[in-house]
Amino acid sequence: MNYQKAQFEAAFGFYEQLPSSSCPEIAFAGRSNVGKSSLLNKLFNRKSLARVSSMPGKTATINFYRVDDVRFVDLPGYGYAKVAKSEKKRWAELIDGYFDSDRELALVVQLLDIRHAPSADDQHMIQYMIEREIPFVLALTKADKLSKAQQQQRLEGFLQEIAYADQMTFLPVSSETGAGIDALKEVLEEVLATEPDGPDGEPDFTE
Repeated sequence: MNYQKAQFEAAFGFYEQLPSSSCPEIAFAGRSNVGKSSLLNKLFNRKSLARVSSMPGKTATINFYRVDDVRFVDLPGYGYAKVAKSEKKRWAELIDGYFDSDRELALVVQLLDIRHAPSADDQHMIQYMIEREIPFVLALTKADKLSKAQQQQRLEGFLQEIAYADQMTFLPVSSETGAGIDALKEVLEEVLATEPDGPDGEPDFTE
């Protein structure tokens, strides 16, 4: 898969707008400002394909990117307090609508800040995926902020903080240095290699 050929396809603010799925999708989830857009840009080796903002909660849409015959899906960040209740409700409906629709979801890359214990929202999201049997890996962002010893200490912490963590895949990554990006790509390639071919045809993002 040639990540540098990634292209932005479309953004949707309401789950009713979501097109049907026609190829494997890899979704990126996490709390606001955890670094989803930055990680996608590093993965694609592009500076600003995914819009990065210093303001938490800025990504209020589901953004679709295409790489060869795979779609990468940037989900809205959750857990940002300074948002109106109506907007939080829309985000929740948007995310739930995405997961509830019949999609070829190959994997969710769930982002956590390696420096901190998972928030209540993070725990809820992880439990949500376990209960729905959604395949996921945990990408631990901002690994460059910690030494190797500190990273190991936090990895041990996650094993205590997250239920069934010993059965999960943890990938320390850095959008600044590129650390862990190759390991993430290997996981994605392995997952996609086991995916059956999708149905013919593609959704029309222009409607």
